[in-house]
Amino acid sequence: MMKIKLLFLFTTIFTFNCYSQISFENGYYIDNNNQKINCLIKNLDWGNNPTEFKYKLSGNSEINKKTIKSVKEFGIHNALKYVRSFVKIDRSSNKSNELDTERKAKFQEEELFLKVLVEGKSILYSYVDGSLTRYFYSIEKSNIKQLVFKNYITPEYKIKANNRFKNQLWIDLKCADIKKNKIEKLKYRKSDLVNFFVAYNSCNNQEYINFEQKEKNDLFNLTIRPRLNNASLVSNYRNTNIKNELGLGFGIEAEFILPFNKNKWSVIFEPTYQSFIVKKSTDGSLGDVIVNYSSIELHSGVRHYSFINDKSKIFINASLIYDSSLNDSQINSLNITTAYNMAFGLGYNYNDKYSIELRHQTPRHVLSSYSNWNADYKTISIIFGYSLF
Repeated sequence: MMKIKLLFLFTTIFTFNCYSQISFENGYYIDNNNQKINCLIKNLDWGNNPTEFKYKLSGNSEINKKTIKSVKEFGIHNALKYVRSFVKIDRSSNKSNELDTERKAKFQEEELFLKVLVEGKSILYSYVDGSLTRYFYSIEKSNIKQLVFKNYITPEYKIKANNRFKNQLWIDLKCADIKKNKIEKLKYRKSDLVNFFVAYNSCNNQEYINFEQKEKNDLFNLTIRPRLNNASLVSNYRNTNIKNELGLGFGIEAEFILPFNKNKWSVIFEPTYQSFIVKKSTDGSLGDVIVNYSSIELHSGVRHYSFINDKSKIFINASLIYDSSLNDSQINSLNITTAYNMAFGLGYNYNDKYSIELRHQTPRHVLSSYSNWNADYKTISIIFGYSLF
């Protein structure tokens, strides 16, 4: 019955999630007649560069769609910007089993929406299509060119790299404060290139926008999490059946927000102390059952958020638990051993500060070292959270 209820619960949440993730945000687009239209754009936080987008002219108007053929530029205010351009792009694979023997890039002309990463006197763009990532640049409204990087196979079957992008930067983006050895250390990755273009614009005393800039504490939360546990233990040892015993626990959760999909996914790690101490009378001559069980649970899992508004969000999470029982943990004279189980939670978070979660743990086999005895321990917990930062 519990499994059916949990299945219904998570199905309901995922269904709600499908609707709640549709977020239209203040933005604009520029059409082929250079007319700028302010609108609400559906922010999908695109992993791959889009070829179209959905928008509404107002909050209550119908949803429309624009494609790359009809739009020169679109953006969401203070968040992202895409520009259309005909560019020469090298689509050579960088996968080790797909490398070719040509050092030279193989260009083909395509019409693409390029994502603006840094905008100033010099502009850095990116293009992502699956495993393919390419960076482009322009200076003071010049044509957009690809920054060239390519891995290739030599006749001796060694992998080498064409790092032409370093030469492009040295020649086209000169500044007194930027030394050649700094460029030589650059890697063909977003963080390095964003930092370089920020440095170049700063060196030239130019105003710029860094669309990749994030607040310092956006991607990490540390939360104290006391909890009330409703625990049960069922065992064939003396026909033990202990249900709905209340106890307390305490955990500290480290949460690492994943920097994509609008920060809706995170990885969680939570050490937790729990205690279950019970004396239970049994029928007949079997005698009492005394449970003295305390342990440190190490929860490792993933969490997904659904945003209700700017301050409120619900979340679901799933985690694997490694439970390490403390030395004196026993059921009468039977030693309770280390065990694994799973946990599933549903919660609410307010203002990234306060949270409450209902968490169900699957049965944990705590007498697994004995061949004749078995015991399943499980809990349902109400967890209260307060984020320190």
